[in-house]
Amino acid sequence: MKTAVSRKLFIEAQRYIPGGVNSPVRAFRSVGGQPLFIKRAKGARLYDADGNSFIDYVLSWGPMILGHAPAPVIKAIARAAAHGTSYGAPTELEVRLARMITDAVPSMQQVRLVSSGTEAVMSAIRLARGYTRKDGVLKFEGCYHGHSDYLLAKAGSGLATLGIPDSPGVPMDFTRHTLTAPYNDIKTLQRLIQTHHRELACVIVEPVAGNMGVVPPGDDFLPTLRELTRAHGILLIFDEVITGFRVAYGGAQTLYGVTPDLTCLGKIIGGGLPVGAYGGGKEIMQLIAPAGPVYQAGTLSGNPLAVTAGIETLKKLKQPGLYRQLDKLAARLAEGLGNAAKKAGVPLTQTRVGSMLGAFFTRGPVVDYASAKQSDTQAYAKFFHRMLEQGVYFAPSQFEAAFLSTAHSAADIERTIVSARAALKSL
Repeated sequence: MKTAVSRKLFIEAQRYIPGGVNSPVRAFRSVGGQPLFIKRAKGARLYDADGNSFIDYVLSWGPMILGHAPAPVIKAIARAAAHGTSYGAPTELEVRLARMITDAVPSMQQVRLVSSGTEAVMSAIRLARGYTRKDGVLKFEGCYHGHSDYLLAKAGSGLATLGIPDSPGVPMDFTRHTLTAPYNDIKTLQRLIQTHHRELACVIVEPVAGNMGVVPPGDDFLPTLRELTRAHGILLIFDEVITGFRVAYGGAQTLYGVTPDLTCLGKIIGGGLPVGAYGGGKEIMQLIAPAGPVYQAGTLSGNPLAVTAGIETLKKLKQPGLYRQLDKLAARLAEGLGNAAKKAGVPLTQTRVGSMLGAFFTRGPVVDYASAKQSDTQAYAKFFHRMLEQGVYFAPSQFEAAFLSTAHSAADIERTIVSARAALKSL
């Protein structure tokens, strides 16, 4: 595999960009080697600056559920761009996307569009504090909710990848309002809420953890969480930035039948362009300015390009049988990887919810951050590079999800399984 151009670009990038990348996990620090610089993408494939081609299971970390550069979305973006890229004023497009989101996610009676998942979560927590007039936040270890100050305690995603428990630059005054509990640990959750319910404004959770690898909720975890928060006057926030329109058209709350007070969305609802959203019941959302006193604003919020891409993506996702086909492909890939690991004698614990897959190099089970961290990250690094050499691109971190798109074919899945057999055997 040729890498000379990517190597040259990375050397230059480090002169101008901290670490040479604009988001930490891209740097390949946890798997070793140097990152590939991507030149273009189409369907289920990435093409790097050296001309190498890869079957892509990162999919821009989840948004590209229709694959890269789907023709209807690209054409719609081009039409929108011809009319201007941003107005700083309301558009009909914003209303259309908001209506589509509220129709798909019944708990979101009203929605506010923003420009990123981090912004959506930050705003939802401010709203929860304004509504309850309390300051405390409870989050779960290994769940990542963006990089706002009070949510970086024991977070997943890049912090898990780089082994950073908390971030310098976050004042103690911020994190003293944040409690953490192990994911899926109902007893600890009950104890913390019983002890701290008077100061807790909200509990925020990834309904399917996707930032410490893929960790599904236990059968009773989300229902118990809903019960406890409702009983104590605490708002429940689902961070569905990853799971929204990924695991089901209405998100994880539709899949599991648990209704939060507020929901945060991102990724897929922008069709690959920067976007975020948060929403909930009208009583709560009417506190947002200008309807109410809780302030939140954004110059590029609801910009016509991202909104157009989101509308076109959601239109495609409503097609009958689409999620069933994605699930079928993901199940085949999971089965193939599991069989290959078993035959090679490599300890591998698999997890999957719809088209989100996890593969932990440990005997398992994996139910929380502590058990996810038992994974052999060196084995994953070797597996990652063996797969890369065979033209398959998984996330450059043990603690990230793999994603499928409607552009992946049965042949792509079989080629990936064949590559995995060789890669796992070499371990």
